[in-house]
Amino acid sequence: MCVSYNYATGRFAPSPTGRMHLGNVFCALLSWLSVKSKGGWWLLRIEDIDPDRSRREFALQLMDDLQWLGLPWDGEVVWQSQRSDIYAHYLKLLTDAGLTYPCYCTRADIMASSAPHETDGRIVYAGTCRGKTPDEMDKNRPHAIRFIVPDEDIKFIDGHYGEQQVNLAKHCGDYILRRKDGAWAYQLAVVVDDALMGITEVVRGRDLLLSTPQQIHLHQTIASFSPFHPFTFSPFYYHHPLLINENGQRLCKRDRSLDLSELRQKHKNPDEIVGFLAYLAGLLPSPTPAKPQDLLPLFSWQKVPTEDIHCESQ
Repeated sequence: MCVSYNYATGRFAPSPTGRMHLGNVFCALLSWLSVKSKGGWWLLRIEDIDPDRSRREFALQLMDDLQWLGLPWDGEVVWQSQRSDIYAHYLKLLTDAGLTYPCYCTRADIMASSAPHETDGRIVYAGTCRGKTPDEMDKNRPHAIRFIVPDEDIKFIDGHYGEQQVNLAKHCGDYILRRKDGAWAYQLAVVVDDALMGITEVVRGRDLLLSTPQQIHLHQTIASFSPFHPFTFSPFYYHHPLLINENGQRLCKRDRSLDLSELRQKHKNPDEIVGFLAYLAGLLPSPTPAKPQDLLPLFSWQKVPTEDIHCESQ
């Protein structure tokens, strides 16, 4: 599936590992409003590449939830679980270019050989397997495939948080493109799919802000030796504040009082949920019922807060 780059194209890309919660809907609404306010397309991609956690019934339920909320998508749904051959093609391009290597490290190995990032406790891969010779490798053993990152800063402009600069070697180190169990890693799948789907803008939570330099660099790397037109253009990124609970933690699927199962029982009118989220996004002065299409003339990224937003059960 490929969409013309002459047309604004956004996407919502949930993982079907449980019922959507209010934070997921907040992202979907902002993504829909951002691209629809430009007269563009809004595509739906189901990121079901984790075979242990993804469930088709969750995917079908979230589609029903989006329709109920008044957030219809354009075109056919893209399922990542059906695109393994595509990811394999691009992994081979990177491998043939000498930009990947097998990694045999266990989690314990990585924890023992890497120091936590000084500010947030994040573990940065130390490159333990990068320098191994062919004689030191046993490709019959289970291994992940890592992508070699440069020791340089990646700069980009986020549509909501402004100029960003991240050194990939210091931020994450060489990262995984395919897991030991054969499952595709998020970074490769999302970069390939955004390019082939013609995505011009990506809207998502600020917890993924620091993943963006990895994706921009990977996109640019593939574009440097791939003759295919879709990689000529990189999406523009907008990150939004997170909805957080009373403990200051971002909402997750364990916050049952804020998932769509509970909310649909409590609110028979979806406009109540949409209006409440529009209020949190700074689009309405009070949490009054509203339909998504009625919010289009009101939408502006300048109105959306930058600080995370406390959200109590509705």
